Amino acid sequence: MKIIAPSILSADGSKLGEEIIAVEKAGADWIHIDVMDGNFVPNITIGPALISSLRKVTKLPFDVHLMIENPERYIESFSKAGADIITVHVEASNHLHRTVELIKSLGVQAGVSLNPATSLEQVEEIIHYIDLLLIMSVNPGFGGQQFIGTSLVKIARAKKMLEALPRKPLLEVDGGANLKNIGNIAEAGADVIVAGAAVFGTDDYQKTIASLKQAANRS
Repeated sequence: MKIIAPSILSADGSKLGEEIIAVEKAGADWIHIDVMDGNFVPNITIGPALISSLRKVTKLPFDVHLMIENPERYIESFSKAGADIITVHVEASNHLHRTVELIKSLGVQAGVSLNPATSLEQVEEIIHYIDLLLIMSVNPGFGGQQFIGTSLVKIARAKKMLEALPRKPLLEVDGGANLKNIGNIAEAGADVIVAGAAVFGTDDYQKTIASLKQAANRS
C-alpha cells in the first residue's frame, strides 16, 4: 500500500493542530513537515518549537523535510521535537554521510533528498545508509506548484537503483501530486507520496485522501 503524507505547508496556519487531527481522522498515513530557512530555499516556515507543540496532537509519523543550509546544526533539535524521519538535501550538506549517521544515532530514520536538477548519481555512495530517498518533483520552496513531468523518468530510475540494494529504502516523491497524476507517480515507483494543496485545498479531506489512495494503489 502506498503511503499518503499530507504536507502541512498547504494547511491553514492559524489552526495547524486541528488540521493535523483532521487529516489523521481522514486516513493520512504520515504528516509531512517542510522546514525552510530562507537561504537554501526562498521561503521561511517552521522550527523545532512548533513541531514539538504539534507532536502532542497526533501519533502519526512526522516526516520532517529539512530544506535548510547546514542541516547538521539542527538535527538534534528536530529529533527532540518529535521527528520520526529527518530528510536532508544532498545539495545542502557538505558532509552528508556524517549527517546521515548523526540522524540515525538519535534513533530517527534518515532520508536524503534531491532537487529536480540534481542527478541520481549524487546519492550512489549514500543510499546504502539511508532509510528514505526523496525525489523533488517541483523546485522546493513553495506549495501548490505544478508537477514536473520528467520527474517520472527519474522516479523510475531511482526505483531500479533502490531495488538493487539488499535493504531497500522507501522512495518518496514530493511536489505537485494530485488525483490526475498520482497513479503515474505510484506506477513509476513511489512508496510515499506527499500531497499538500491536493488535500488541504479541498473541502472533504476524507474523500480526497481515500481517492488519492485508490488512485495510487491501482498500479
